[in-house]
Amino acid sequence: MTISIAQKPSDSSSLEQPSVTIVIVPRERFSCTQQSLESVLAHTQFPYRLIYVDGNSPAPVRDYLRQQAIAHDFQIVRTEYYPYPNHARNLGLSKAKTEYVVFLDNDVIVSPNWLTALVECAKTTGATVVGPLMCQYEPIHEVVHFAGGESHIWTDKTGQQRLREKMYHQGKRVANIRDRLQQTQTELAEFHCVLVRRSIFDQLGALDEEMLNTKEHLDFCMSVRQLGGTVYFEPDSIVTYVPGPPLEWSDLHFYMLRWSDAWTMRSLKRLRSKWNLAEDSYFKTKYKKLQKGWRRRGTIISPFVTKLTLGLGSGKIESVLVRPERMLNRTLTTRHAKHHSAQQQDSQVLMEASTASYAKR
Repeated sequence: MTISIAQKPSDSSSLEQPSVTIVIVPRERFSCTQQSLESVLAHTQFPYRLIYVDGNSPAPVRDYLRQQAIAHDFQIVRTEYYPYPNHARNLGLSKAKTEYVVFLDNDVIVSPNWLTALVECAKTTGATVVGPLMCQYEPIHEVVHFAGGESHIWTDKTGQQRLREKMYHQGKRVANIRDRLQQTQTELAEFHCVLVRRSIFDQLGALDEEMLNTKEHLDFCMSVRQLGGTVYFEPDSIVTYVPGPPLEWSDLHFYMLRWSDAWTMRSLKRLRSKWNLAEDSYFKTKYKKLQKGWRRRGTIISPFVTKLTLGLGSGKIESVLVRPERMLNRTLTTRHAKHHSAQQQDSQVLMEASTASYAKR
């Protein structure tokens, strides 16, 4: 498998060198790629470099990204396998040399001034991490997904360590609370969109790739704060993530891997082990939801059954389909695990060769 790198030659006459690198990575599907990228190109006035991690997108998306890279002077790092989120971010991070790095998922739509506000917050506060006012669903920028939050470990009376996680204002309408939101220090930011001072990685190292698909933002923010860094919420930066259900058949394989039972369970176990957390109600609730296949049921099985029943829907049919879907999910995950290590090794060699070749141009 290969990692290819494409970039339009930069304009060396530019007097202002960007202080920000935007790293866009695949989240769970590819069918929002164009809408997301076009919003970034249209609404990012602050100088920036762009590295787009293309994680095995289907041919039409791959070709679109290559055309846009030439037209808009950005770099593509492509993998011929579906990468874990933190692995994709690390690929982009390894090529970022600017003072700040912004991690952005490929299903996020940004608004005017989004990046300027994040950078200004980091400059004025000295923040290590800055998160925007994150909205959810369409119409965009109307319903809050996340406006800062809590993520810390506390010790109960028996001496066990437990995790506290809370997201502020989720589900509220932006219009109803916007005038009450202020720039403030917080404990949590999400990888949907987050600005990070790159120097923190000199202490932290790369993002933890054993956090395969969930709660990696908790792990990251707690790690930053453990090292003395700070996390801020900046409401003047507004972005929206647009989740599935998948809109194209070509999304399904990646989506099923991205939210597979195995990846999620390994991530939760890694979180518990790394932070020495009790296997309490927080984790047991996650396990129960996982056993029900709630995410894939809601985004794959339920829409399928709704179409099958001509819009009526059927909980009984959905329940019947859960078991075979989970069996298929295990098969896909096992197959991916067998090939992923070898693919990464081959890709690393080819990426290094491609990078050296590009540098000689």
